[in-house]
Order: sequence, then structure tokens, then C-alpha cells
Amino acid sequence: MTPPPASGLRVVRGDATPEELAALVIALATRQAPREPAPQAPPQRWRNPARGMRKPVLPGKSAWRMSALP
Repeated sequence: MTPPPASGLRVVRGDATPEELAALVIALATRQAPREPAPQAPPQRWRNPARGMRKPVLPGKSAWRMSALP
């Protein structure tokens, strides 16, 4: 007598019908691994309202020139 083929599923307790086993096999076969979260896109800096504000003017060489630039 040949041993039954090795499988990953074995009924340990109870008396499962072939229909119940088939439903269990289908449920396990269609189960998917959890998806990895989508990578976060870098923030879009062009929409940042702080971009339109000018930087503080610091005293020093050519500070007058930097006061006119945004």
C-alpha cells in the first residue's frame, strides 16, 4: 500500500465532509498576502504658501540687494 501524497492540509479532529474540505481549500488558495503600503510621494513644494514669502533680511554686505528679491 502506498502512503497518501503529502499535502499542507490535514484534518486532525472532527469529521469534515468533502464539500467542507473543498470550501476550506478554496478559501485558503484565494487568500492573498497583505499588501505593502504605497510609497509616499514627496511633498509638492510649489503649493506651499510659505514659498511666496520672502526670507528675513539680515544686515551685512549686499543686504540692500537681497531686500528686493523674494
